[in-house]
Amino acid sequence: MLIKNIKELFGVREETVFLKGKEMDSLPSIKNAFLRIEGDTIVDYGQMEDLGPQNGEEEINAEGQFILPAWCDSHTHLVFDGSREEEFVDKIKGVSYEEIARKGGGILNSAKRLQEASEDSLYEQAWKRLQEVKKLGTGAIEIKSGYGLTVDAELKMLRVIKRLKENADVEIKATFLGAHAYPMEYKDNHQGYLDLVCKEMMPKVAQEGLAEYVDMFCEAGFFGLEESQQVIDAAKKYGLKVKLHANQLQNSGGVQLGVKNGAVSVDHLECMGEEEIEVLRNSDTIPTLLPFAAFFLRFPFQPARKMIDAGLGVALATDYNPGSAPSGNIPLMIAMSCIQMKMTPEEAINAATINGAFAMGVEKEMGSITKGKKANLIFTKPIPSLAYLPYAFGSNSIDKVLIKGRF
Repeated sequence: MLIKNIKELFGVREETVFLKGKEMDSLPSIKNAFLRIEGDTIVDYGQMEDLGPQNGEEEINAEGQFILPAWCDSHTHLVFDGSREEEFVDKIKGVSYEEIARKGGGILNSAKRLQEASEDSLYEQAWKRLQEVKKLGTGAIEIKSGYGLTVDAELKMLRVIKRLKENADVEIKATFLGAHAYPMEYKDNHQGYLDLVCKEMMPKVAQEGLAEYVDMFCEAGFFGLEESQQVIDAAKKYGLKVKLHANQLQNSGGVQLGVKNGAVSVDHLECMGEEEIEVLRNSDTIPTLLPFAAFFLRFPFQPARKMIDAGLGVALATDYNPGSAPSGNIPLMIAMSCIQMKMTPEEAINAATINGAFAMGVEKEMGSITKGKKANLIFTKPIPSLAYLPYAFGSNSIDKVLIKGRF
């Protein structure tokens, strides 16, 4: 396939590096460009005036359109049963997160429903969500378990994710999140549930090759620092990489725990201080911001501007889940990041592409326009500028999406 007359080709990178600080504001591009694809791979690009002999390949005329690398969504909970809009209404009426949880709502609500749902039903629901986010430009996605909270239900979730991997053209990474909440029967026996996660669930997850990562909800009232460390130690024992839900509800020490243990990423980060920024600056752990959760729960947004100005690189992800972020709409998330977190359009796009690719371990294949990487591309409608994408947040500016060389 030869794509010709591209108004501007964004995210062109000869080298693949995680972007930090001022680097995040640079989005290299080629105006009046062509891009050549063989099979599912980018093989060449440049200015139209440098286009050599054509080989009779299929031609696409992208006149007036921008092309971007497809999004890499490095934190989602895409497999769940049904929805939780009744809790949404409760929150509007002033019922607190803690009160909802005490009534059996929140994560435990989703867990009960998931335990009762069939694997086929979960697969069909997740497949529909996956098709929706693909049309919005997502070409790679991480999906967590964590709504099972029993051995059978957690494995069921991960097997659904495995089926999605086998049948979807989108790149999918699986994360085991058994340490998401304590089931009611273990509310007074935390160690009993930790033993279940670490000694029963995790060996089976590793044995069946059902996950690349292990995650945990590292927060006071959920899994504290010592409890999270037990999960991390078990993950290392079974050769699984670590991610952490950290610093969403309070400044809990989760960032420091993640860095100390070489976590791939620490995610959420609504509650950040100078110490956390300094710790991250001296590490390879990726801070991943989830603005939809802050928006939906009416929490303060993550201090992205402060973090980037301090020299950090950040990734952006949707946290798509039924309770606190029921959306996988990355163009809207980018707009929200610009409007509420004062990120530039270039910073936000880099955070959702190349830095997101690093946060889910697909940076060698995706996240930028680079020779040898997969042809995962977003074609915009004719729009006046790149900044128009987040500026016109209520409009769908995406015309079509190419995943691994196929529309």
